[in-house]
Amino acid sequence: MHQILVYSDSLTWGIIPDTRKRLPFDQRWPGVLENQLNQQSNNVRVIENCLNGRRSVWSDPYKEGRDGSQGLAQVIEINSPLELVLIMLGTNDFQSSHNNNAWQSAQGIACLLNIIRQAPIEPGMPTPDIMLVAPPPIIKPKGVIANKFLGAEKRCVDFAKELHTVAEQGSAHFFDAGSVVDASEIDGIHLDAPQHCLLGEALAKAVGECVSFK
Repeated sequence: MHQILVYSDSLTWGIIPDTRKRLPFDQRWPGVLENQLNQQSNNVRVIENCLNGRRSVWSDPYKEGRDGSQGLAQVIEINSPLELVLIMLGTNDFQSSHNNNAWQSAQGIACLLNIIRQAPIEPGMPTPDIMLVAPPPIIKPKGVIANKFLGAEKRCVDFAKELHTVAEQGSAHFFDAGSVVDASEIDGIHLDAPQHCLLGEALAKAVGECVSFK
């Protein structure tokens, strides 16, 4: 069995915009990805490690454990052997409690890439390929999270471009989720169920092109 780790936040956890409810696995994009890959006769298991509010390398001033760099090496060690690690983070780097721009957030993701490459996996196990996935651009935040993301639509400008540069410099694969989906009109941040489906299908194609499941 080939294992893919998805390391992400609430956009992947499957929160339903403007609620605290969660989409079921088959409707979240990692579930769609797994199902699509296995329909192509691949023996693939997608492991979700997705935490609401997770940043790349910054802490949440109100909740513990949201710095994505903390414990990442151990997550890789726990779940190895891994064929691929998909990282889709960055959205929460633009919360109003931070003053990050696109370049700064992309540099945070670069730190995560290096942590994965240096994780203390068991001898003989492969170092996984890495795909950096840029989340769709934030649009004007609305609803219950409006204050939390006040001004985020301006701070996140050019994030996909900066993350693409990090991927090229770090010899990682890259996918721009904004090329196939938009943030929900309901809250301006998360993904609606149809967007999860579209993203999962698009990532299945992208993963299939860069990973050989043998």
